[in-house]
Amino acid sequence: MTPRRPTHNDARTSVLFVCLGNICRSPIAEGVFLHLARERGVEGRFLVDSCGTGGWHVGEPPDPRARAAAERHGVRLVSRARRLDPGADFARFDWLIPMDRQNKKDLLAEGAPADRVRLLRAFDPALAGAPERELDVPDPYWDEADGFDTVFGMIRAACGGMLDELSSD
Repeated sequence: MTPRRPTHNDARTSVLFVCLGNICRSPIAEGVFLHLARERGVEGRFLVDSCGTGGWHVGEPPDPRARAAAERHGVRLVSRARRLDPGADFARFDWLIPMDRQNKKDLLAEGAPADRVRLLRAFDPALAGAPERELDVPDPYWDEADGFDTVFGMIRAACGGMLDELSSD
């Protein structure tokens, strides 16, 4: 599925990962996607960022539990939380990738082009054909640290499938 190209002039495929506060799931997705792209030698083909639909954590680094889970898998998270900027982000990014159905609803309510919004786990080959209600990446913020490892695994599988799909275009 190739979305309509937005108005940016960058030849790279641009991906924006979106969650609620931009300190747990979306920075993990950004870090994992970039890590996998580097491993495959295709990092230069992508422009990747993450954001949150809420602004509570703007300017903060990823949650320490998210950083620890990522580091256990050799992934470094270096982004700082930012809030979604609908005008700029919808013009800049080819793909708007929410972590769950509520993030997707929030993006669409802000005017995101529906053909460029796709739940992250929809890219997981093991979940091909699964109903949308089964594709949420749960928010580990209120969980114990092991919730971050579970979420990391979900994100890793989906980012691998996403990179496969976007690299074949």
